[in-house]
Amino acid sequence: MRIITHDRLEPLFDTAATRAIEQAAQATLPHHALMARAGLAVARLAQALAPHARCIWVACGPGNNGGDGLVAAMHLHAWARQSGSALRVVVTHAADPARLPPDARQALVAAQAAGVAFHSSPPDDADLAIDALLGIGAIRPLRGPLAAWLAKLRTSAAPVLCVDLPSGLHADTGVLTAIEHVGNDPAVAMRPGPRHTLSLLTLKPGLFTGQGRDAAGQVWFDDLGAMPAADVRLAAWLSGRAAHADPKASMSHASHKGSFGDVVVIGGQGVATNGAGMTGAAVLAARAALHAGAGRVFVGLLEAASQSETTWDPVCPELMFRRPETLLDTPLLRQASVVCGCGGGASVAAMLPRCLSSAPTLVLDADALNAVAQDASLQAQLTHRQGRGWITVITPHPLEAARLLGTDTAQVMSDRLRAARTLASQFGVICVLKGSGTVIAAPTETTRINATGNAALATAGTGDVLAGMIGSALARPVSSPEEALDRVAGAVFQHGWLADHWNDGEWSTPQRPSLVAGELALRARPIG
Repeated sequence: MRIITHDRLEPLFDTAATRAIEQAAQATLPHHALMARAGLAVARLAQALAPHARCIWVACGPGNNGGDGLVAAMHLHAWARQSGSALRVVVTHAADPARLPPDARQALVAAQAAGVAFHSSPPDDADLAIDALLGIGAIRPLRGPLAAWLAKLRTSAAPVLCVDLPSGLHADTGVLTAIEHVGNDPAVAMRPGPRHTLSLLTLKPGLFTGQGRDAAGQVWFDDLGAMPAADVRLAAWLSGRAAHADPKASMSHASHKGSFGDVVVIGGQGVATNGAGMTGAAVLAARAALHAGAGRVFVGLLEAASQSETTWDPVCPELMFRRPETLLDTPLLRQASVVCGCGGGASVAAMLPRCLSSAPTLVLDADALNAVAQDASLQAQLTHRQGRGWITVITPHPLEAARLLGTDTAQVMSDRLRAARTLASQFGVICVLKGSGTVIAAPTETTRINATGNAALATAGTGDVLAGMIGSALARPVSSPEEALDRVAGAVFQHGWLADHWNDGEWSTPQRPSLVAGELALRARPIG
């Protein structure tokens, strides 16, 4: 058993693959061996999480997930008796014994024989709750006691340890099934206590994207001694801290600014265009690209001819401002990494045909994506780029993804991995579908789910910073689609990591503890 951190790539398997691994293991192990191992692992983690607990509630459902909970309860009860501890282990179990799967029925008989206490309702004084109601099977509507118990688990201020998955969480999509809020004391804290999930046999994608991260809390993993066969297909990788070293550290002393590549940022509609100024979005992307290691960064702001032109940035005077038409008519567009769309408003649509047809490395964000969604000819240009061997990255949030797919946000959020893969395949791009557990998909590569980031990023401009960081990561030559995906994933990882460590050490700023995009851009660093 081990805790899941951000230190390495982790393989993720969907429900079908997990079932195949489970069946293969059961074929080679004695009867009940997997459940025995799972229950023991749950009990050990429960004991480690709450070593001084006076009462542990184990909520067991009618399937094998409930069987794992019963085995755990039996161990916890036996250990308490052996040590003379005052720990009470209370099991709630609403199931017909005759309809239980064989392993779960055996676990129930063993727990009853061991003297485990079974109650019809949860204790009010539990120091730890174990959620063993539902596993990776089909999620069905809960009624009666099971619904009430799950409602209590989801709102409990006490720590909760979930067996394999938080009950009601879809293992493949990270969608959490809603339940009728019944049988709950209004005094129960609205902010739940610590959450832990012990994922068994495999790590599931749903734990790390959508609603999964909040529901699962800290994820732990035990493979129960079962290894996936070589032909079992990965659903995705959980993107960890790969070798994201500063590339400048390994460059020769004779390097020059051209060695680190150029970034061109086109966007930032001026306020005179239609009264909605978004100049800051392009400037944020450019600042982030500069601090993330680009040798030179050029900015083409979409300002109306009637307004004063922005010619320099007092925070980052290193940025070089050009009229957009000048940038589009120079060889720079064909050799730089181009970031287009940040704050572009309606003005960016006119820039897109040239960007799509002339920039071999292109990051499309925000209003550029909205323009593409509304124009079939731009969609055709976008799709054509893959055949030329060019790199294109799109960075939609769920609403922008929905517009590109011709659907709605709810449909995108119902299966974030599928939405990102569909966009990647349909347009021949690397798709960075932003949100909790950002999904990074490419047509020929295994999908990634980003492990970093938090709600502090839910503020204006952080997406523009990410676009600039991705543009900088791709500014140096890229040798393969896999390397391009690695660079993009590295930028997304660092973007989230900065948010996770916002108030650490020397970065702690009591006068401004909240994350703001301008400071985030200045903290970006080069990645390998």
